[in-house]
Amino acid sequence: TGRRTKSHLMQPSSTLNNPSMDQKALFRALFEKCPTPDLIVEDLGFVDESVRRLVRESGFPNMRVLEFGFDTRDTSAKSDHLPHNYPARCVAYLGTHDNETLHTWLRNLGIGERHLVSQYLAIGDADDATTENALLALLLRSPAERCIVTLGDWLGLDRRARINTPSTASGNWRWRVSGEQLSAALCERILEMTALYGRRNESKGDQI
Repeated sequence: TGRRTKSHLMQPSSTLNNPSMDQKALFRALFEKCPTPDLIVEDLGFVDESVRRLVRESGFPNMRVLEFGFDTRDTSAKSDHLPHNYPARCVAYLGTHDNETLHTWLRNLGIGERHLVSQYLAIGDADDATTENALLALLLRSPAERCIVTLGDWLGLDRRARINTPSTASGNWRWRVSGEQLSAALCERILEMTALYGRRNESKGDQI
């Protein structure tokens, strides 16, 4: 990850004392062994200019999490996670495997944060289902070159579909989707929205 890589590379070295040289050497070696690595830089949490520089120099896409853009409890750089600030070279999420499902996150927002969501979406006092769908559409039409949406969020599920809770030792990675949930209606919805916002994988044809 971006912060962890930086932290590791900034440690004193008996052979390379210049941190930026360490970073560049690492990425040179990586590209020599794997010319087209498909990697994502995790630059979440506290992000300073040195991390931003490392991300730029690596050339890898970094992460944007839509939930963080509205939740002042989760990040010190929340404006980076609002879609109008997304660079094209990033991977955007509603929430990652470490976050609440969109359904539960929305219901846990404070009054001010929920008002900000409504303002940003320009949907007024919409109900929860409408707001969830609008947030999903917002993510898919963002400038991000890739979007990742968990199946639990496509299904609009609550916290029981959360995948992982950081700093806990049990109860994680237990959720499983059922065959009944993988319905034709869900497939049609995914196909319709990905096609509408230019995110359909044409190389895979019509099958999802």
